[in-house]
Amino acid sequence: MSGAQIAADAAGVLQLSGVLDHVSAPALREQGAGLIRGGKQSLCVVDCSAVVKSSSVGLSLLLAWMRDAQAAGKQLEVRGLPQDMREIASVSGLLEILPLAG
Repeated sequence: MSGAQIAADAAGVLQLSGVLDHVSAPALREQGAGLIRGGKQSLCVVDCSAVVKSSSVGLSLLLAWMRDAQAAGKQLEVRGLPQDMREIASVSGLLEILPLAG
């Protein structure tokens, strides 16, 4: 079991944690979409600093949530992208697309 989860903290920041893989992705995809749609903020922040490990599935989730935010008239910002996800994003050309904080 990957123990992956996404949950909104008291400030409305979406805290993504655990191992992001093909097992955890389907549930995370739906949960994240719901949190984005239901959030009151116009800026949806996804904090990835508690992600333990990720395959390219983690980046796929972020891209899907970007589309969800756009469809809801919101912006998405990604914080704390772990090094393994950053390296995959770099190789695949996604660093230019992902809305990374700072």
